[in-house]
Amino acid sequence: MYFKRKNKSGISPAKISWRKFRTSKIALASLIWIMLNMVLAIAGYLITPDSTPFANNQQLEIRTHYPGTTINMLLVKKNQPEKKCSFFEKMLYGCEASSTSYPFSTFEISESEVNILSYSGSQDTPGLERSFNLADILFAINVDSAVYLKNDSLHFTSYSGNHVSAALIELQNEIRKNHIVTKSYLLGTDQFGRDLLSQLIIGTRVSLSVGLIAVLISLLIGVTLGSIGGFFRGRIDDFIIWLINIIWSVPTLILVIAITFAIGKGFWQVFIAVGLTMWVDVARVTRGQIISLREKEFVEAARALGINTYRIITKHILPNIYGPLIVISAANFASAILIEAGLSFLGMGVQPPIPSWGSMIKENYGYIILDKAYLAILPGLAIMLMVLSFLLAGNSLRDALDKTNSN
Repeated sequence: MYFKRKNKSGISPAKISWRKFRTSKIALASLIWIMLNMVLAIAGYLITPDSTPFANNQQLEIRTHYPGTTINMLLVKKNQPEKKCSFFEKMLYGCEASSTSYPFSTFEISESEVNILSYSGSQDTPGLERSFNLADILFAINVDSAVYLKNDSLHFTSYSGNHVSAALIELQNEIRKNHIVTKSYLLGTDQFGRDLLSQLIIGTRVSLSVGLIAVLISLLIGVTLGSIGGFFRGRIDDFIIWLINIIWSVPTLILVIAITFAIGKGFWQVFIAVGLTMWVDVARVTRGQIISLREKEFVEAARALGINTYRIITKHILPNIYGPLIVISAANFASAILIEAGLSFLGMGVQPPIPSWGSMIKENYGYIILDKAYLAILPGLAIMLMVLSFLLAGNSLRDALDKTNSN
């Protein structure tokens, strides 16, 4: 092969590039930030304060509360079968809450009931008084079942049809211990009362997923067309160049919107639309690199040995151009995140209730001129840091590869 596996010191070019890359503190910080966001995206609902699907637990009583807010909650069991949620199901999709949360200002337990004063969010506006039966708080009961008190015990029929008898004192202690909780909102809540931190973390998963799949699609199409055109030349190359110029002449965002209109709005449609517009740069770079290598001695030797064209391209030429492809993939990753955010802001990207950094800015940009500008600034800052990290890491990687090849 043309690319030398080892240099004179016996160290591979990849290790040399890595050593040069990590000498840049900015590049290393960018890589650490990208890796941290990847960990957050993979862990997903396992670490979000709101682990319901799409972090979409809406509570209008606590909407647009400031970061660091703490709210007292009464957890009331839902009258429905409890769904079991495995570790991987929770990590990937989240789990439906088995209880409904009721924010309150004060509470009182009186014999067989819990009385609360609902949280209103304002000291000037008093909340509503609500009462819940102890059994209704702790158990999924049959809606047609009568709950009655007898000998200091509550008697009722559970959702599954079984008769249940429970002592009052035990029920009261259980409620105090596990059903009256204090929830903290580290970054506050949005206009729908959803936890903003949970929305940002799940939005990280959407942005990185779009970038990853778009880059994979662009590499598949771009490397294939660029390799065919650069290696075979002639009319095939002329057609591919014509196709590249046509796609190149259309603004990326306009082309993405057109593809979105054609295949529809949605989660997977955004991946495909963005990926189908980013292969042009990959194809141009691949074609140029292959044209410069196709006449080299190691390619001529491979032809003389009777090695087929597919093997020559995939085993002997492509491994020598991985450096430029990695650099352009990093730039495409950043572009894909920006395009997805733009589409979601315009309402053409991922659709509610799936959280996206772009849709979060759209929902909250009106608060920029108010005293809650952070609702739009935080997702915007997340987009900026992620895009900047990929660009800085890509540029540093390009410099490291250039220095390695020059040596």
